Amino acid sequence: MARVLVVEDDQFVRSALIRHLTDASHAVRSVGTALEALREVAQVGFDVVILDLGLPDLDGSEALKMLRGITDVPVIIATARDNENEIVRLLNDGADDYLVKPFSVEHLSARMSAVLRRSRGGGAGNGSGHGDNAGVLRVGGLVIDPLRRQAELDGTLLDLTRREFDLLAFLAARPGVVVARKDLLAQVWQQSYGDDQTIDVHLSWLRRKLGETAARPRYLHTLRGVGVKLEAPRERQP
Repeated sequence: MARVLVVEDDQFVRSALIRHLTDASHAVRSVGTALEALREVAQVGFDVVILDLGLPDLDGSEALKMLRGITDVPVIIATARDNENEIVRLLNDGADDYLVKPFSVEHLSARMSAVLRRSRGGGAGNGSGHGDNAGVLRVGGLVIDPLRRQAELDGTLLDLTRREFDLLAFLAARPGVVVARKDLLAQVWQQSYGDDQTIDVHLSWLRRKLGETAARPRYLHTLRGVGVKLEAPRERQP
């Protein structure tokens, strides 16, 4: 069972989705506008959001960006738009999957199952041969427990989103190793393509929580045109 938020203004489509998802034993809530969706996500925990793009108050693509500012809940875009460039842009903006209308309820169920498996499984455990989930990772003052999905910095628990934790754990399992951006997209985002903005945004959020900036890095170091590495600070700051 999953907790699902359906964001759809077409009452017929909305009712059909609610009926199908409820019959499949999911707990479903539904709204018809982007602002209602943002309010629901901020107040209620969900496992997945099904987001229509043609909303009356705000285009779904803008709603997606706003959702990504407050949560990392998996989002499946439901759209009648089949332009490849727009689909790529939506994936880069944080969508986990998309469906082009009209689609069958069986197709939606299959996509939901795949997204939920990735979400619950976590992206950091997909590396090979480095023991990502073998035990606690320690890099300087960072202590990362992949199994419990907890991270501490100098004894203080970090409040990380799912994607931020996956990115941090993946890099921490390879301390001092420069990881190419395409490898981060493939292993952490599970995408075979994308642009640097996706990674840069999450690195910026992660740096903020680690108390550093791109101009004055402590743990996260970007090598322009090469990749990203995580290593212990050479000098500990008070």
